Amino acid sequence: MPRIENDIKLDFKDVLLRPKRSTLKSRSDVDLVRTFLFRNSGRSYSGIPIIAANMDTVGTFQMACALRQFTLFTAIHKHYSVDEWKEFAEKHPDCLESVAVSSGSSSDDLERLCAILSAVPQLQYICLDVANGYSEHFVHFVKDVRQKYPTHTIMAGNVVTGEMVEELILAGADIIKVGIGPGSVCTTRKKTGVGYPQLSAVIECADAAHGLGGHIISDGGCTCPGDVSKAFGAGADFVMLGGMLAGHTESGGEIIEKGGRKYKLFYGMSSDTAMRKHAGGVAEYRASEGKTVEVLYKGDVAETVRDVLGGVRSTCTYVGAGKLKELSRRTTFIRVTQQLNTVYGD
Repeated sequence: MPRIENDIKLDFKDVLLRPKRSTLKSRSDVDLVRTFLFRNSGRSYSGIPIIAANMDTVGTFQMACALRQFTLFTAIHKHYSVDEWKEFAEKHPDCLESVAVSSGSSSDDLERLCAILSAVPQLQYICLDVANGYSEHFVHFVKDVRQKYPTHTIMAGNVVTGEMVEELILAGADIIKVGIGPGSVCTTRKKTGVGYPQLSAVIECADAAHGLGGHIISDGGCTCPGDVSKAFGAGADFVMLGGMLAGHTESGGEIIEKGGRKYKLFYGMSSDTAMRKHAGGVAEYRASEGKTVEVLYKGDVAETVRDVLGGVRSTCTYVGAGKLKELSRRTTFIRVTQQLNTVYGD
């Protein structure tokens, strides 16, 4: 029999953070750098824990070099060749400690992953990325990769519930990607009816992961710097951004000019556009679960990064968190029916 969970589940748009007394004098006093020790790899990380998504319009080598300047991280998309990885490693060896190589879960994906890690042994992060992290096959795949690479830090997902977070951590993953359907160019919820409000998913999955000494990434659903702060406040260790980093000089794709304005394409990795580009089209047994949009060209990504980091620092000053590490402990969410006064637009 079908069942209904009556507990209220919330998205970023459903809450605001309550301000609290603060001793901070300035936003500049806030430390956004986090240091983590990973459960299964035994390795450590130090940096500002914001990650560019492994989409071919976002997770590019150019993006990695730009974000590295701010100590941010990039999950590189999986469509670069081994030779392209070698060239990147040769030209930008300093960037290799802040990037992950991405892979799906097929045998071909594993073969390609092994080839890249063999060619670029300095790489220490692996991002195992599938739309549905609930399959038994994916759990076994994570175990296989952990066995092959015992000291690499493994990100794996996507899932939205605590029990699956625990299973993937026990299978060998260090960081679990949380989010099904919240992305701006994802149509999974529309096509399948499957999903979970992102704020509640992060709260529940962070609790499950931290209980085992694991970590999570809030992947998707952020539309503005305030959403990034809410994700951190909810307990996310890392926040992954796609749409907010699309449309920049460092983003993939060519600039398109229309009516005197410049745009760049941004599309989901399960969209018709991505499938035609990388797989010859959408297979007959499946539907496209992504859309393609034209994003207004925004110039260099540095300005957007400064805006995001400035917003998160400001959040910390409002709630009295001197360090990003303290934000979740200082967070009280208030349920709201309206986020913004939109009389003059958003």
